[in-house]
Amino acid sequence: QVQLVESGGGLVHPGGSLKLSCRTSGDPVSFTSMAWWRRFPDTPRVMIARITDGATEYAADVKGRFTISRPNADNTVYLQMDNLKREDTAVYFCNGDETRGNIIYHNWGEGTQVTVSS
Repeated sequence: QVQLVESGGGLVHPGGSLKLSCRTSGDPVSFTSMAWWRRFPDTPRVMIARITDGATEYAADVKGRFTISRPNADNTVYLQMDNLKREDTAVYFCNGDETRGNIIYHNWGEGTQVTVSS
């Protein structure tokens, strides 16, 4: 069994920065890609940043402000969030996708709350 654990969430003022971390434990696993998602109240999770073989992609509303990184291609992923806005307030989730043959297994963390408020 694989566990993903997010950390680094909290309360920050508008314009401020936070860095989220996601670490993996449990059974050995090799993630094809890792990503960060977020969920606003009463809405589904939405992907905001993904890194696959070093290539990154971002949702339009965070591009230029958020940076995803995966140093050494291990199963740790970070999300540097700069110039945070009130509308970034959400629960942030880490995701790691593992490919076995033709099947993709999606692994999720429990989430960490980010609140942007003055």
